[in-house]
Amino acid sequence: MPEIVALLQTIATLLEKKTLRQMRQVVFGMLVISGRITMLGLSRWTEKGGSYRTIQRLYQTALPWEAIQWLFFEKRLLQSEDEYIAAGDETVVTKSGKVTYGLDRFFSGLQQRVVPSISFFAFSLVNVCKEQSYPLQVTQIVKSAEEKAASKEKAEAKKAQKTSEKKKAGRPKGSKNKAKLETVLNAELLRIQAALRSFLKTIGTTIVLNYVVLDGHFGNYPTAFMIRQEKLHLISKMRHDAALYSAYDGPYSGKGPHTKYGSKIKVYQMDKKYLKETSVENNLRTDIYQGQFYNKEFAFALNVVIIVKTNLETNARAHVILFSTDLELANDKIIRFYSLRFQIEFNFRDAKQYWGLEDFMNVKETAVTNAANLSFFMVNFSQALLQPIRQDQPDYSVLDLKAHYRGYRYAVETIKMLPQKPDAILLANIFEQIARLGAIHPVVQPSADT
Repeated sequence: MPEIVALLQTIATLLEKKTLRQMRQVVFGMLVISGRITMLGLSRWTEKGGSYRTIQRLYQTALPWEAIQWLFFEKRLLQSEDEYIAAGDETVVTKSGKVTYGLDRFFSGLQQRVVPSISFFAFSLVNVCKEQSYPLQVTQIVKSAEEKAASKEKAEAKKAQKTSEKKKAGRPKGSKNKAKLETVLNAELLRIQAALRSFLKTIGTTIVLNYVVLDGHFGNYPTAFMIRQEKLHLISKMRHDAALYSAYDGPYSGKGPHTKYGSKIKVYQMDKKYLKETSVENNLRTDIYQGQFYNKEFAFALNVVIIVKTNLETNARAHVILFSTDLELANDKIIRFYSLRFQIEFNFRDAKQYWGLEDFMNVKETAVTNAANLSFFMVNFSQALLQPIRQDQPDYSVLDLKAHYRGYRYAVETIKMLPQKPDAILLANIFEQIARLGAIHPVVQPSADT
């Protein structure tokens, strides 16, 4: 269809003509296919009956995905007047067999256990105004032999510690103070740092980024140190039992180093001077506190926001601790930016549910890379197709979009069987009616009389 050709023309400068034609077939196949998205399935749904070999050639061609994603976003989705933040997260794709590139055992958040799978780390740009995330870089996580050995050794040591007698309280004899200003990044953070540097290099000066939002797994000092090395600020979440201390404001004892830590913060007995906002809704009171506090794992003070919720009927309480390395950032922005991190989870959902991230059966490195990146490219491509429609129909969804193009495919095949091509008005009505099949919010077309 013409809109698909027009959108793909955006990235034509990065691809050979043959590859662009193959991409057009695959994109159309993804939009109309029902069921699992595999190379064989795509070959059966392409507009001109593309062969399996055509699809296979595309998947076996090394493509500059980072440049493709950025150019498409810059030309079709970027709103230069809006504010953007960067969000990063890992997604796990379960796989069977033993030969898929990068196959290992990763922790699945959905299943809450370690499963045989492959894993990808993605960085996206989140439009703060529109609350929409656009994945721009996807890196497969492939553990080295040294990293696997170190992980196994750590797990065995942890298991041995549990079975041994209880660890003695206090500091081990002979241990010395360690400077926190410099820290050694583990293999995971080194991979993420390399991906982040590549991500920032691709963006260049087009967008001014100040914040990177990561989930609670990265709410620690090594991650903050790594993010600050790139001259960005981290926004993340701490453990609920993290120990926080106010700055010491008492007198100097006259000898030794100056005292750094003051009194320990008690989350449910916060000083009123830290209270920023209180609201009550449905017998649930929400108190928001903010202050500059220390954690002994960090070498510097943090801008901490503590959200305490209290059930006024049962007096049950729960809390969340968010933080930023930017000491001047307001509490409402910390909360808003961290909540926008979840938009990248919607990208993962769409890539798996609609665009084949969970379905592909490729095993070679290039094919796996192409399959994963193609899924995330379709997340952005579908957003570009949805934008003009949602101006009149805000509820129009990806399911509606796929139903529309599938109906178009049915209509094309039906018209081919007619002995005589119908006139333009009847043809338009046929396309409109068939494209409505299966749609939840079908596109409302103006009638022929208007």
